[in-house]
Amino acid sequence: MVDLHCHILQGVDDGADSMKTSLEMAETAVGEGISTIVATPHHQHPHFQNDGASVRSAVEVLNARIQEYGIPLTIKTGQEVRLYGEITKDLSAGDSLSLADSKYVLVEFPTSQIPAYTSRLFYELSSEGYIPVIAHPERNNVFKEQPDKLYELIKNGALSQLTTSSLTGHLGKDIKIFSQQLLEANLVHVIASDAHNVGGRTFRFREAWNEVEKLYGKETVFMMRENAQLIAEDKHVYMEPPEPVRKKKKRLFGIF
Repeated sequence: MVDLHCHILQGVDDGADSMKTSLEMAETAVGEGISTIVATPHHQHPHFQNDGASVRSAVEVLNARIQEYGIPLTIKTGQEVRLYGEITKDLSAGDSLSLADSKYVLVEFPTSQIPAYTSRLFYELSSEGYIPVIAHPERNNVFKEQPDKLYELIKNGALSQLTTSSLTGHLGKDIKIFSQQLLEANLVHVIASDAHNVGGRTFRFREAWNEVEKLYGKETVFMMRENAQLIAEDKHVYMEPPEPVRKKKKRLFGIF
């Protein structure tokens, strides 16, 4: 199994704070059934900058330590790129990185904002052969209030990545409900951990797959797992036609 979003590199952002933590995360990942992790440190974030060369170097060091400890796990390069105006140019130059050197780019929005230039930048990315993968849209306040904005981006070619902890309820009931609504509307294409440590922000794949299978069946679990593998291999993913989110009506005094 492939985890496409993980902050396993030591000391580069708000993820693993030491090599010890990175190795603990690696062992935990294997226990969850993960064989490949795409390391996605924050880049162009207000607090973190991790250029392509430094990420490649950190991945090389971590892979060497993982092999030294005999952990059956491979780390590949990536970034969680905060959307910015020069992203297309920097991807071409190698300062920004796609997921596992594929055409897929993990893009993060500010929690309470969808930049006005998003559609234009996504068009620029697609013109250069890249496909934006929107990181954890279920945690974005604008998408929660106006899910049609996400629908429009996906209808125009973007993909989205849901977080395991969102599905399991560890990030709150409202986020869990919205995550389910996104799945029901075919607005999710891959599930990843966004793990930062082995404590409060860990992998939780087994719990998440149980939730998905319970609500949507084994076929959906298979598709999500397969899509992660396909992205890492730079192949086309499975997609169902997206639909607008249908929010459930609240019951008032026993009457709808």
